[in-house]
Amino acid sequence: MDSFIKRHIGSSEEEIQQMLQFLRLKSLDELIEKVIPSCCRTSTGLHLPDEASEEEALRELKQIGSENKVFRYFIGMGFTETLCPSVIRRMVLENPEWYTPYTPYQSEISQGRLEALLNFQTMVSDLTALPVANASLLDEASACAEAMLMCNRLSASNNRKKFFLSKDCHPQILSVLVTRSSPLGIELVIDDWQKVKIDESFFGALVAYPDTQGRIFDYGEFCEELHRKGLVVAVNTDLLALCLFKAPGEFGADIAVGSAQRFGLPLYFGGPHPAFISARKGMERKMPGRIVGVSKDAFGNPALRLALQTREQHIRREKATSNICTAQVLPAVVASMYAVYHGAEGLKALAKKILSYSYYLYRQLSFSGFSPSSFPFFDTLKVPLEKEQMEEIKKRALSCGYLFREFKDEAALGITLGEKTTLEDLGCILNIFAIGEKKIAPSCADIKFPEIPRSLERQTEFLNQGVFKNYRTETKLSRYIKRLAAKDINLTTSLIPLGSCTMKLNPASAMIPILWDCFTEPHPFAPEETTQGYHKLAADLGRWLAEITGMDHVSLQPNAGSQGELAGLLAIRLYLRSIGEDRRTICLIPTSAHGTNCASAALAGLTIEEVKCDNRGRLDLEDLEQKVNRYASELAVIMITFPSTYGIFEETLVEASRIVHDHGGQVYLDGANANAFLGLCKPGELGVDVCHLNLHKTFCIPHGGGGPGVGPIAVKKHLQPFVPSTRIDLPSQGNMGLLCSSPLGNAGVLPVSWMFIRMAGKNGLKLCSQLAILNANYMAKRLESSFDILYKGEHGYVGHEFIIDLRPWKEYGIEVEDVAKRLMDYGFHAPTISWPVHGTMMIEPTESESKEELDRFCEALILIRKELEDIKKGVYPPGNNPLKNSPHPHHAVCADRWTLPYSRKLAAYPAPWQKEFKYWPPTGRIDNVYGDRNFVCRIEK
Repeated sequence: MDSFIKRHIGSSEEEIQQMLQFLRLKSLDELIEKVIPSCCRTSTGLHLPDEASEEEALRELKQIGSENKVFRYFIGMGFTETLCPSVIRRMVLENPEWYTPYTPYQSEISQGRLEALLNFQTMVSDLTALPVANASLLDEASACAEAMLMCNRLSASNNRKKFFLSKDCHPQILSVLVTRSSPLGIELVIDDWQKVKIDESFFGALVAYPDTQGRIFDYGEFCEELHRKGLVVAVNTDLLALCLFKAPGEFGADIAVGSAQRFGLPLYFGGPHPAFISARKGMERKMPGRIVGVSKDAFGNPALRLALQTREQHIRREKATSNICTAQVLPAVVASMYAVYHGAEGLKALAKKILSYSYYLYRQLSFSGFSPSSFPFFDTLKVPLEKEQMEEIKKRALSCGYLFREFKDEAALGITLGEKTTLEDLGCILNIFAIGEKKIAPSCADIKFPEIPRSLERQTEFLNQGVFKNYRTETKLSRYIKRLAAKDINLTTSLIPLGSCTMKLNPASAMIPILWDCFTEPHPFAPEETTQGYHKLAADLGRWLAEITGMDHVSLQPNAGSQGELAGLLAIRLYLRSIGEDRRTICLIPTSAHGTNCASAALAGLTIEEVKCDNRGRLDLEDLEQKVNRYASELAVIMITFPSTYGIFEETLVEASRIVHDHGGQVYLDGANANAFLGLCKPGELGVDVCHLNLHKTFCIPHGGGGPGVGPIAVKKHLQPFVPSTRIDLPSQGNMGLLCSSPLGNAGVLPVSWMFIRMAGKNGLKLCSQLAILNANYMAKRLESSFDILYKGEHGYVGHEFIIDLRPWKEYGIEVEDVAKRLMDYGFHAPTISWPVHGTMMIEPTESESKEELDRFCEALILIRKELEDIKKGVYPPGNNPLKNSPHPHHAVCADRWTLPYSRKLAAYPAPWQKEFKYWPPTGRIDNVYGDRNFVCRIEK
């Protein structure tokens, strides 16, 4: 009764035996022997703790969390204290209807979160006064790097190699841009924007507004000058400050970038927080990440979809504008709802309060002999001090539970105020600075709003659209959030069988700790001695993941699988450079690889060469031998997905590793499919040098509609010195700097994976992989009489996922997309479509789905096969049938007139189980082409 793993596994012991009998197998061990080649199986087992009950694990984690000493944080540096409205916390962050959906690639069943993301884009576009915004990026610092790369793509000349970066950006931004610019041959010039000499050899510039010292400058003339020289200008900015100060689009900037953390997201020790980017019209096709666009459905009604770059990192591979696969969708939804909750008036009031409080502090400190940075500023003051004076003030602050920023290499403290700052806080801060003989207690009468210089005043209005005005009561907002959630399919609706994406149960007990104060409150740059809980949590996870992968060291910093890929490749490049092999820049990638592999390799400055796969889906070793011989002195790395994207465990991995190593290269393993090998295989035993894992897949962090993610890398000892730095200083020669804004990346969701591993234990993790493989093979066997299964292993079994071929139906006018849309009528999210093989579906059931649910999904596909046969026989016309007209929304089925050549019942209730529960797609099929030709990415009314 107290076993977590028995509740995590979807099927009962009896159902497991039924599936094994169906496959004519006696045990799970026999299945694994037939699926995984003996040369790939580990014999060492997992040296991890035994399973713990949910209550035991929660108690242990609570004890670890208690070692994070919670303070009031006035450190700033892009991270400020916030208040998340309770209704948003309860209705979004704590709600599996919002945290369990997949990325909205299937638009018709994603209208709710697409609307929330359109709200986010509109909010960003309005506040920055730039017309095009995307649906969030990973974090502020890497978003600045994306802005740099966007400037490069927009540059009029390929001969421009320099990029200017203001030295007054936050230090973590400087570090990340050094990391990201170096492998691409971009010459980064870090200097004072008021003194630097910029000529036509530069392609772009990034300045901070406000800067890391809190100062606000008028960049109007600077932008004009750079535009005359052909540069693209990006501005790192603060959305709340833009409620009062002139927006980047108003003073001539081309791109605005930053973090929406202060819109209701906890500090979370550095993440997850939604970054934003916006730009001038005409730049949308060069923008990284995803853009939500407005289109129309088959009935002419407005409908939302991902526009322009949908899945482009898979389609365009190394030519993609970014390698981003997961973003920060769930945090972006929170930020958008925060704007809906407050509206323009509420945001202005918050901004005015913070500026007034900052100005009061500035005046009091100035009157008392200190020299804080002068106005204009928004929320941050830099206060120069004598060294002994500074130590005394820091000591007093610590005793009061307050932490300020300490500027590196100079005697100065930074004070950043936020939404949670009170009048009492102002008094405490002044008393810490020992101003006055009596305790200071400011009143409202003492607070005055400063006069913002006219040249810096915001000119345009913002958030005048109805959505930011209509939901001010909790009742209205609750219903709005619920209505949006009801439009989407998520894991509370049905299984989401997406191959390679591992949409498994996100245990409630694992989700609970991410909202404990001990994990939400710590600031990422708080002194290490105050955040021991997070460091212990990270140490446990690092040790456990190293054991699971058979590697020596783990970096938890990459905050997405794509960032893990990039981190691993950069580590390899730095290692090769350290041994005098910098000329090695060829990256071999099998044709079966994840599309992000190619994009990540391009961002690491590598040249991609494809390696063929044979007709059984395995890596073609003969072609590999030819490629490594051709590029013997230039070979850097091969990227292999294991088990492969074709859904099989390849015995070729061991031999491929030997071949590449013999020619001086390194072996990178894409661990997106790691859910299939827990306790069964260890990459480190198979010749792998570095692999990334997806904690938002294998280790139960929810997808959140497309993020947050965590993509740590596990490396062998020789690569350990070259993983991402955990220091915010500029990296020394030969080392990697930060890859994202904070040392632990998306630290706030790490408790989820800690809980999963601790509760599952070594035997439970192995059982998860065994059941994932069993479920996939059971489904493949059930479906093989209706559809061709493309790839199987040596003994006729698949791995944890499999591919069904729908290409034969193209002859009758049916595309794989038609089957995907028809599945919506049956109440299911489609599997992965048209990738890695065009015209196919890749199905992955995971271990947490029951046999009953697997049967339901198989029955849906079998019924669709019958519909396909009717089309083939001519029962329905090729262009007017249940598949071509799907999905069928309720308003169409309930319309007065019905002219289609099949019944309303077949349209809406094609399966018997739908009498018990029916999910209604909210919209008809969406016109993708119309949405791109009539591009709109914001709400106008």
